[in-house]
Amino acid sequence: MTEAETLRALAALAQTSRLQIFRQLVVMGALGMTPGRLSDALAIAPSALSFHLRELSAAGLISQQRDGRHLIYRAAFDTMNALLSYLSLNCCEWSPNVFSNPVTPRSVLMHQKVMNVLFICTHNSARSILAEALLNQLGGGRFRAYSAGSTPAGQVNPRAVTLLEKNRCRVGELCSKDWAEFAAPGAPQMDFVLTVCDKAAGEVCPVWPGQPLSAHWGVPDPASVSGTDQQIDAAFTDAFMVIQRRISLFLNLPIEMLERLSLLHELQAIGKVTHV
Repeated sequence: MTEAETLRALAALAQTSRLQIFRQLVVMGALGMTPGRLSDALAIAPSALSFHLRELSAAGLISQQRDGRHLIYRAAFDTMNALLSYLSLNCCEWSPNVFSNPVTPRSVLMHQKVMNVLFICTHNSARSILAEALLNQLGGGRFRAYSAGSTPAGQVNPRAVTLLEKNRCRVGELCSKDWAEFAAPGAPQMDFVLTVCDKAAGEVCPVWPGQPLSAHWGVPDPASVSGTDQQIDAAFTDAFMVIQRRISLFLNLPIEMLERLSLLHELQAIGKVTHV
């Protein structure tokens, strides 16, 4: 990256709304977002959003791709990495002892502790499956998501699979399973247990090893909706978008900096978010 390109990128990011847009797209990764969803998520007027998107595009910080009738915007990670490399070029080359402790890149720190998250739903066929796939897709290696049910259906809802595939999420490992697997000896120790349906929230859960933080993120059951295929598909899309929004907020939490009680309050607040 040249000096001129660096200045252009930094100038584009030196504005509150544009910085928020870029950070949101970084969180969403390969999934990206449409302008409408960006506008709703960040409470930015469509006209202002269009201006900011043009500025970020001109600086090479975001890309756009047409998907049917929609435009999908994504963060340009090549540009972001080039900018970070330029800013850290020759860092401390002549003063190796300038820091009292060796400097560890944030990316390394974030990956030292992979946090496990278990999403629970009664049948583990739709909502918890969507949450598992989304967090694994968006978590950037910081999180490992799992899902389970109190009375598992034994199969994943085909509409959930279709929706995930459409949004470029991995589906090969998804399966419907009993939550008892995660309370058994030798099971992965959970850091967070999140219920995504009301029935599971009201049931007596197993005793999870390690005392993970638990919160309720209830989402209306799309599989219970009756009507036309379009109406049912719309219900699945609504559930997907609400879960996606909550996971985005979860990923932006300064988890390592929050005390346990404060983190629990943040998790509970995220569970009340219903807009996308």
